[in-house]
Amino acid sequence: MSGALFQPLFTLAYQVSPIILVGGLASAMGGMLPIVCLTEGVSLVTGAIAGEFPSSLSDFFAQFTVIPSARLIAQQIGHYPFANQSVAANAVIAEPLTVSVRMDCPAKGPGEYVAKLAVLTALQAALSAHNASGGLYTIMTPGFIYTNCIMLDLTDISGAGSNQTQYQWLFNFEQPLVTLSAAQQIYSSLLNKIGNGTQLGGTPAWSSPDNASVAPTAGSAPFGAAAPLTPVQSSPLPALQ
Repeated sequence: MSGALFQPLFTLAYQVSPIILVGGLASAMGGMLPIVCLTEGVSLVTGAIAGEFPSSLSDFFAQFTVIPSARLIAQQIGHYPFANQSVAANAVIAEPLTVSVRMDCPAKGPGEYVAKLAVLTALQAALSAHNASGGLYTIMTPGFIYTNCIMLDLTDISGAGSNQTQYQWLFNFEQPLVTLSAAQQIYSSLLNKIGNGTQLGGTPAWSSPDNASVAPTAGSAPFGAAAPLTPVQSSPLPALQ
């Protein structure tokens, strides 16, 4: 791939729109929605009113940068007592992966000063609705693609080195250990077995005759069988006087 074609694709994927909304708010739009649709939708309208149009990818409302603290593997050594030494020697506890993305959105002209409030207000409302409906995120980075992530927070981290305010925002995401799709797959498998009448492995403890709390007495009928009928001894009627 030539450099003239690779550079715009790299900029678009990793700097202009590395965050993709999955499910939730994006369910009505094919299941996936790049965040650039939220940041540039309002910005283009307000920019057009002010007579300003982006002429390149670097002129878009926001530029994103992956913070160098992303995790590819996260685990801890178990320090609590184990059953035996061979298990304790190699016991590790997996932890969720985390990734953070910084959004830079300084105003480049009078039009963007007007657009910033409208864009960030619309972005906050859209992301809140997406999170409330159980939506997830895919984070594109040059080294790894984080899927099925949950947003932890969106925080203003603007420093004092600029005359502008609220021009830098930090997205924090976490990739959980158990995904919703995996949980649904296991749940559906169990329901299919129950619906198809498939025998489940093992013997339920509550129905095993070995675990019965009351032992049958001698001469009593087996569990589930009808007890034999005992003839009734009738006594002769008393003679009439």
